[in-house]
Amino acid sequence: MTTPFLTTGESGIYESDVISGLRLIRGERHLLLESPESMDGLGSAVFGGGMVRLKRMVNIYVDRFYSCENPVRDIGLLLEQWGYPVTEAAGLLTAVQLRHVSVQEVRNDEFAIMCCATAGVSNGARAGVERTTFPASWTPGTINIMLVIDGKMTSAAMVNAVITATEAKAAALSDLGVLDAENGLVATGTTTDSVVLGVTQRAGWELVHSYAGTATDIGGAIGRLVYAAVKESLTAAAGERG
Repeated sequence: MTTPFLTTGESGIYESDVISGLRLIRGERHLLLESPESMDGLGSAVFGGGMVRLKRMVNIYVDRFYSCENPVRDIGLLLEQWGYPVTEAAGLLTAVQLRHVSVQEVRNDEFAIMCCATAGVSNGARAGVERTTFPASWTPGTINIMLVIDGKMTSAAMVNAVITATEAKAAALSDLGVLDAENGLVATGTTTDSVVLGVTQRAGWELVHSYAGTATDIGGAIGRLVYAAVKESLTAAAGERG
């Protein structure tokens, strides 16, 4: 487990231990997770979400007074300001302090995975119950998860991986006793979570993963990394609050 930027100030670089060339960079108001090659992408990012080609994921800090009228425009302008191409980019927004990002990694003979998570739970929420909702609502993400998998996966397995990551996030919140801010029930997430997944599909891997649920090696690894990253990010923030 590691929180690479907890004490480094406003900048720094973390080089992946398991995926060659993959870097997490902390810059002005953002975290950039950049791959040396384009990947198959899947995610709920407000900028560059969906089924896309991805080379970089950018988690951007905004304060609680941020106006959410046009986040796509705002993210595009910030990427240009920082000199990042807007093509093959996914942009996420968060009100969580970026120094609390947790990085978790694993590698074996079938895949390598890097997970980065920033987490806050001030707007914890439980899915599956009656609570306040809106016809169309978007605000900066409170739990943002960025996953890169060096391996081969089908599109269905990628969707399965997002499901497994979401289950692991919910498990972490449950074990930490995080509650829905509105009804006091155990939270399964927050009202503003996002996840972005990039898969290299690199030819050097022999196995093509068709599933990524908790019964599979890759799904088990995804779940453990996401669980640990969400828990560590929240614990780091709680530790600073005393």
